[in-house]
Formats: sequence, C-alpha cells, structure tokens
Amino acid sequence: MVTRRASLVAIATGLAVMASLPATAQDLHELRIGYQKNGVLAIARQQQVLDARLAADGIAVKWVEFPYGPPLLEALNVGSIDFGTTGDSPPIFAQAARANLLYVAASPAAGSGAAILLPKGSPIQSLADLKGKRVAFAKASSAHNFTIAALEKAGLTYADITPTYLPPADARAAFEQGAVDAWTIWDPYFAIAEQGDGVRILTLAKDVLPQNSFYLANRDFTLANPEVIRTVVDELAKLAAWAESHRAEVAPILAEITGVELAATERSVERADYVVAWVTEREVAEQQKIADRFHALGLIPEPITVRDIVWTPEGKS
Repeated sequence: MVTRRASLVAIATGLAVMASLPATAQDLHELRIGYQKNGVLAIARQQQVLDARLAADGIAVKWVEFPYGPPLLEALNVGSIDFGTTGDSPPIFAQAARANLLYVAASPAAGSGAAILLPKGSPIQSLADLKGKRVAFAKASSAHNFTIAALEKAGLTYADITPTYLPPADARAAFEQGAVDAWTIWDPYFAIAEQGDGVRILTLAKDVLPQNSFYLANRDFTLANPEVIRTVVDELAKLAAWAESHRAEVAPILAEITGVELAATERSVERADYVVAWVTEREVAEQQKIADRFHALGLIPEPITVRDIVWTPEGKS
C-alpha cells in the first residue's frame, strides 16, 4: 500500500528532478546571454535584434556584461548564462577543466584588434627585447596565447618573461603606473590605451597569428534547445554582415552600449572583422594548435581534443 508520506516524497523527488533538467524550447521563457565591450553581441544588445526575434517565440533575453572571457565561460559552465562569446584561449582552459559547454559558432579574425603595447619611454624595440621583462595580460585569455606565440616568433620561451596575470582594468592601471614593461590587450581596451601619451605598439596580433573568436553555449541548454541556438546564430550572422558594411553606424551604437568614448570605439570598429558563421575545420585545427601549445607548457594538465566539444546543427556540415 502506498502511504500519503510516500506519495509526497515521490512527488517532491519528481519535482526536483524536473527542476534540474534543462529547459526545452517549449517551456523556455528566457535566454541569458553574456557579452563583452565589443563585437556583434554588444551591437545585438543595443539594437535588440535578438530580443525582437525571440519575443515571437515567447522568449525574453537577459543580457549580462563580462570584462573578459574566462569569467564568462565559468558562468556558462555553471548555468548562470546560456550563451556567450570569447576569444580563442578561454574555451581551451574551460574544456581542460571539463566545463559543460560547446562551441556553436565562430568569428574568424586576422588579429588587427589586439596588440602588445609599450609605455612611454620604453627601451624595448623588438620582441626579443621582452626577455626578462614583466608582461601583463589576462590569464587564460586570447592575450595569453598571443603573448606566448609572440615569444616563440622571437625565439624566446614563456620562461623568458615574467607573466603578470591581470584582468584588463587592472592591467591598464599597472601599465599606466609603470608597474609592467608591456601589456598584451585587445579592443576596445587597445584603442583606449593607444590614446595615451607616448604609447607604442610593439606588434599586432595579425603579425604573429590569427585570432578567432567563438560563440559558446551551455551544453545541456544547447542539446535541449538546438533550434533556439540555431536561430540566435543565424540572426547574429545577419547582423555581422550588416555591421561589416555599415561601420560608420556601428561605432555610435557600440559607444552607447559600452560607455567607451566614440573616438576609441571608431578606431576599434575600423579594424574589426565582423563575421559570424558555423565552426569550420580550419578553426578547429587552429584551436587544437593552441590547446597543444598550452599543454606542452603545462598550462593545462592534460591534452584535449577540441573537436569533442564542437556542435554542428542538423543539416550543417
């Protein structure tokens, strides 16, 4: 005989299980998106293109700003957000930590929007001169990989510098105060720093390596809501195509949403690559090179296979 107590326990257990399951498109009411101070997602927030498209399906969009990639992916891993974008390195560290996420789209880029910067009066003239110097960058960010690749180009090793791990805002302060010898950074922080008195560019990323960005999503969310992810990527691809040919209109849009002054925003928009597409084998191969580099240096504990977490929607190859 089933007692009333047993029935209540069963109901409670069932409700708990249901609550732990990812929402499906049928009962999904909110999509939580993580974005940074540049790129197509920032434009999308200001223009509300995703908000308008998903509202037709009864889905609201919640926007959450992050200073850089690693904390965004941590939020993605724990389910605080569902979708977001980062540079090339954060997903490598996240996958190595067995984060619950998938690559769902890519933004191939030449690397014009990132640089290693030198302060006024710096005696450094070449990448080889970085030996023994303090170089600031955000750990596990695209700047991390860029720095290592730049050292390799100069015949140096990671052990030849003193890496100073700082998020963008703190790195900027250290750079301006002379606490570090160089700073590896991306737009719009790069464009802001360029306006500083006597600041010099040691090298652009494009002269060292390509720098792709990626759109990632929580794995459980993606598998439960593939059509939502596909819709979002399709809308972002259209917006990227528009931005590529309307740069003069993009700069005021980004300045408004990010609070970065217009002059710096115009500079970053001028050299940005606006494209959103499904992840190709070329991008997978380039990510694998980064993963292998980090593993060889002991920055991730075990080798990983990037392809294992690349999602391809049905009907795409």
